[in-house]
Amino acid sequence: MGRSAAFFDLDKTVIAKSSALAFGRPFYRDGLITRRDVVKSAYAQLMFRLGGTDEQTMARTRDYLAALCKGWRVEQVRQIVAETLHELINPYVYAEAAVLIEEHQAAGRDVVLVSASGEEMVRPIGALLGVTDVIATRMSVQDGRYSGEVEFYAAGPSKVEAVNELAAARGYDLADSYAYSDSYSDRPLLECVGHPSVVNPDRALRRLAVENAWPVLEFRHPIPLGRRLRERPAVPVAAAALGVGVGVAIGIAWYGRHRRTRAVQAA
Repeated sequence: MGRSAAFFDLDKTVIAKSSALAFGRPFYRDGLITRRDVVKSAYAQLMFRLGGTDEQTMARTRDYLAALCKGWRVEQVRQIVAETLHELINPYVYAEAAVLIEEHQAAGRDVVLVSASGEEMVRPIGALLGVTDVIATRMSVQDGRYSGEVEFYAAGPSKVEAVNELAAARGYDLADSYAYSDSYSDRPLLECVGHPSVVNPDRALRRLAVENAWPVLEFRHPIPLGRRLRERPAVPVAAAALGVGVGVAIGIAWYGRHRRTRAVQAA
């Protein structure tokens, strides 16, 4: 048998919000997005919480993401994330997820964050959690700026392709590995390991979990890292077991689809 690993989705699995939407305010402040983008994204975040994302939505999200980011300076994005990470992300890390990550690491497993959000956001969040391995969306860069093309979109089946590549390179035994996610769109990721668990699942994923007798975990306690360390153990992971995305671009994709649906109904 090879080594084993634990693969964690990020949004609503490790942190209690969308990692990309969390940076909407500083992106607006620095002129990367408009007020209209902020308003639409805030509205759409609620819509995103009410359900997962289908393949068509993910494709639209990918294309919009490429267009939205075109021309942004990579270093500016990294600087914004670095300056606001502790304010916008640290308070929203689920204590249950942080403990679970530590338990996997203590058991000798590599922990990998797998997220559709940009690598410039996911990697610093990983560092905050003591996780160095990430699979995230990568944008093409030319002369220090995003070119408007997506080099790798870490969503749906693409996540599994990246996981398989990493497993082959590291010698992971996926049958002995773990995966955690909140969204039905991550069904391929969950099915590619021997020990899948769902966390705060959307309706479709909860049904799938019941059908397959997968553990269902409810994480409810986002606690800043410093406070969690002072009060450790704050929330035992066992207490969260009930047994039974993607940021600004996802928000805008949901908003657009909802408006089109309402327009058709009105007609």
